[in-house]
Amino acid sequence: MKYFGGVEGGATHSRLVICDESGQSVGSTSGLGTNHWGIGIPECARRIADMVERAKEEANISKETPLTSLGLSLSGCEQEATNRELEQELRNTFPNLAGSYAVSSDTMGSMYTASSIGGMVLISGTGSNCLLRNPDGSTANCGGWGNFLGDEGSAWYISYRAVKVVFDDLDNFEKAVAPVDKTWALIKEHFSIQTRYDMLSHCYAKFDKPFFANLCKKLAQNAENGDELSLSLFSEAGVHLARMIMALLPNVHEELVQSGDLSVVCVGSVWSSWNLIQEAFTKELAKQSLKFNLKLVRITKSSAYGACYLGADNAGFDLPRNYSDNFTVLHTISKCGKATTENGVAKESCKC
Repeated sequence: MKYFGGVEGGATHSRLVICDESGQSVGSTSGLGTNHWGIGIPECARRIADMVERAKEEANISKETPLTSLGLSLSGCEQEATNRELEQELRNTFPNLAGSYAVSSDTMGSMYTASSIGGMVLISGTGSNCLLRNPDGSTANCGGWGNFLGDEGSAWYISYRAVKVVFDDLDNFEKAVAPVDKTWALIKEHFSIQTRYDMLSHCYAKFDKPFFANLCKKLAQNAENGDELSLSLFSEAGVHLARMIMALLPNVHEELVQSGDLSVVCVGSVWSSWNLIQEAFTKELAKQSLKFNLKLVRITKSSAYGACYLGADNAGFDLPRNYSDNFTVLHTISKCGKATTENGVAKESCKC
């Protein structure tokens, strides 16, 4: 029996699945973040190996039995050189872990969980990234540069913008679009601070991106309760996410959209607040003339499955898979700009 592993790795946490030759999961586990830019390649490899060993134990697979392949879909794995470095670290330090490896960014695993030919992935979790892959293997990306150079539309960026807007308002540098009282109270509660000076350590010496980004959950609650400033922050995020899609549309090949649809896999916690970003998102997309429908989908399985598929393909094994079981439709925008489905339910008949 051959076994195939796949890892979905983020900056905060990771998931691993092991499938047998029939494509069925026989073992799974979770672990710490595996972005090598934050923890280093040796520690990243150690965490991956630890998850594999724990999942093998659950699946009653001998520790001496290497996986036929291990697909790694990890945050931070956008560069071929460092991807090969991670693979070499795994081969040298854990020689019996897997027979072959396929190392790629976290966007690739999400994409291949929903489709075998490619498409677009838009990640909005702790950070943000948008990647397009055409059937011929060509790719284009927008974002994915981290919090110093990007992350627009992400949980971190929404949280950062909340702090920045409040500070600018209190400085009388730039007045906020709405009262800042509730947001400032939320910031003080989340970071356990009393003054703005107390915030500085969280921005420098004690900066913790995942913890900073977790403020976004509380801002979403404020927005749900009608706070105008929080609502404006999520509207801003909706605009940013729409622009990332728009930036890549000129790179879409015709063979990718022969069905009339371009699937956009929406990954990350911010998509759980779709109701807060939807209006601004769709209005921004309406500014551009579409040549095909945009079908926003959310995967219902861990993108570790997509990583597993990539690993098996790389090893030359045709691992069975049923993509229709792996996602649901969040929203569809027709090329005439009308929303036709939401959560898989027809909302409006498109006449274009």
